[in-house]
Amino acid sequence: MAWNNEANKMRLSVWIITAAALVPPLCQADMAAANRWIDQEFQPSSLSRAQQQAELKWFISAAEQLKRQGVGRVRVVSETIDTHVYESRTLSKAFEDITGIAVQHDMVPEGEVVDKLYAAIKTGVSDYDGWISDSDLIGTHYRYGTVVPLSDFMQGAGREYTNPGLDLADFIGTAFTTAPDGKLYQLPDQQFANLYWFRADWFARKDLKDRFFAKYGYELGVPLNWSAYEDIADFFTNDVKTLDGKRIYGHMDYGKRDPSLGWRFTDAWLSMAGSADKGIPNGLPVDEWGIRVASDQCTPVGASVARGGAVNSPAAVFALTQYVDWLKKYAPPDAVNMTFTDAGPVPALGQIAQQVFWYTAFTAPLTQPGIAAVDKNGNPKWRMAPSPHGPYWKTGMQNGYQDVGSWTFMKSTPVANMSAAWLYAQFVTSKTVSLRKSIVGLTFIRESDIKHPYFTKNANRYGGLIEFYRSPARVAWTPTGTNVPDYPRMARLWWANVATAIDGSKTPQAAMDRLAKDLDEVLADLQNTGMQHCTPRLNPMLDAGRRLSNKGSPWLKIDNEKPRGETIAYERLLQAWKEGRVQ
Repeated sequence: MAWNNEANKMRLSVWIITAAALVPPLCQADMAAANRWIDQEFQPSSLSRAQQQAELKWFISAAEQLKRQGVGRVRVVSETIDTHVYESRTLSKAFEDITGIAVQHDMVPEGEVVDKLYAAIKTGVSDYDGWISDSDLIGTHYRYGTVVPLSDFMQGAGREYTNPGLDLADFIGTAFTTAPDGKLYQLPDQQFANLYWFRADWFARKDLKDRFFAKYGYELGVPLNWSAYEDIADFFTNDVKTLDGKRIYGHMDYGKRDPSLGWRFTDAWLSMAGSADKGIPNGLPVDEWGIRVASDQCTPVGASVARGGAVNSPAAVFALTQYVDWLKKYAPPDAVNMTFTDAGPVPALGQIAQQVFWYTAFTAPLTQPGIAAVDKNGNPKWRMAPSPHGPYWKTGMQNGYQDVGSWTFMKSTPVANMSAAWLYAQFVTSKTVSLRKSIVGLTFIRESDIKHPYFTKNANRYGGLIEFYRSPARVAWTPTGTNVPDYPRMARLWWANVATAIDGSKTPQAAMDRLAKDLDEVLADLQNTGMQHCTPRLNPMLDAGRRLSNKGSPWLKIDNEKPRGETIAYERLLQAWKEGRVQ
C-alpha cells in the first residue's frame, strides 16, 4: 500500500504500535546507530522520522533472532552500476552498524553475475546468500525450479523475517518478477529503461533547425521513426560536423564483442524495429527475442522463421543492418570497440547529438556539475524521450526495454543465511532508505519515491526521467519475458553472432540465420531437460513462405523500409507523458 490517504496513514500508525509491542528492549547502541543513519544519510524519506525509527527497530529485532542462530555475515552480489555502488559502499555499512550483521556486497560485470548464477542453478551450489540479477531470467527461474518463490518464502520460512512495512503494492516492477504461476520470484532493487537521448540545446538552435529543414523538408525534432533518426544522425555527423569547438557525431552506440553487445539486442532492439507480435509486455505469441510460444502462451516452439519464430525474419535482419550501418557511419570511430560500460559516459563529453538506445541508468553521471552536457546553472542541456520505431513497428507493440535488477535467492542456500540476506534486501529497498537511494542512483522502484515532492521540485534536473516514470505509459517498456526458457544459455548466443555482422565476416542475414539456428538447437536440447514447467517443444520446419505473414509475426518484408522521416516537438511528448500517453 502507498501512504497517500488517511486510511493508509491509520494503518501505518497501527503497524508502528504493533511493531513496537513486538520488539524486545533494544540495545541503546543499536538505536543510536539507527538514529545517526536516519539523520545523516536517510533524508529525505517518504516516511517521517518516527516511522523510520519504527522500521529500523523491526530490522534490529529480526537481526537479533538471526544472530542467535549464528548468522553474523552474509555475502551478496550485483552488477556494477551507481545504485549498487551506493549499496555496496554505504548501505551495507549502515546495515551492519544498525543490525550487527556484516555484509559482503560484491560487484562484478553483469555477464559474470549471469554466469555465476547459472552455475548455481546447474550445480545446486550457490556462492552467495543473495543475488541481484535481472528479471530477464524470470522464464528460467520459473521453469528450472531452483529459485525460491518469494511468495512462498514470505508466508513460510521467511515469515518472521519479512518486514511488516515492505508494502509490495508500492513497488512498480513486481509484474515483471511474477511468473505465470502467479508467484513473486524476485524483489525489484533498481529499474531503468532504454530511451532516446538528445542534446535539446542543439536541436533548439534556429540556424541548425533552418539548415535541417532546408535539406530534409521537415522539422528538426524528436524522431518518431528510424528514418528521421538516420537523417538527424547524418545531418550532425556530416553537415554540422563541429560545435563548441568539438568534432560532433549524430549517433552513439557500442560494438565490442562482449556480453553487453548481446544485451544491446535482447533488450528489445528487434521489437523496436517491429519484429514481434502486438501485445504488452513482450508480444504474443512471438516476443521481442523472436521466440514463438504455443497456444498455451508458455511453451516455446521455435526461434527461426522456419519454426514460426522471427529471429531471422525481414524485420530482425533490417534491425541488425541499421545498427551496423549507424555504428560505422555516424558514431565516433572508437565506439565499435566499446562495451556498454565504456559507452555510457560518452555523451557527457559534449560530442554526441543523439542516441537511439540510451539506458537511463546513466542519468546520474550526466547530471554532474561541470560536464559539457550540463549548463552553468546545473541543468541538463539534454533530454530523454521515447525511442523511435522501425518501419515494421505497429501500435500495440512493446515500445522498449526496462531493466529490473531484482533480489533472487537460491533453494540451495541455508535458510538462516538466506533469511539474513533477505533482511538486507528488504533494508536496501525499504521506505526508510529507498528515496535517498533513488536520488543517488535514479533507478526507481517505488511509486512513493517517484511521487515524492523532492522529485517534483527537482524534475527539471533529470531531463524528462521523472515525467517518464510518473506516466502510466512506462508500462510499455518491459524486461525480457517468459518466452525465454534459459536466459543465461541463450543470451550468450546473441553477442557472438551479432559480432560477425559488425566485423563483416557475415552479412546481417547470415548472422541472424546462424543465431536462429543456434537458438533452435538450444530449444531442442531443452526438450529433454525435464523442466518443471513449459518445457520447449519445437514446431516442424516449414519454408519461410509458409511462415511469413502480414497478419502476425514473423512479418513479411515490406517494400519501403525507409519511409519519410517524422519528428515531433519535445514539449508535445512531455505533455503526452504527463497525460499518461506514450506520445
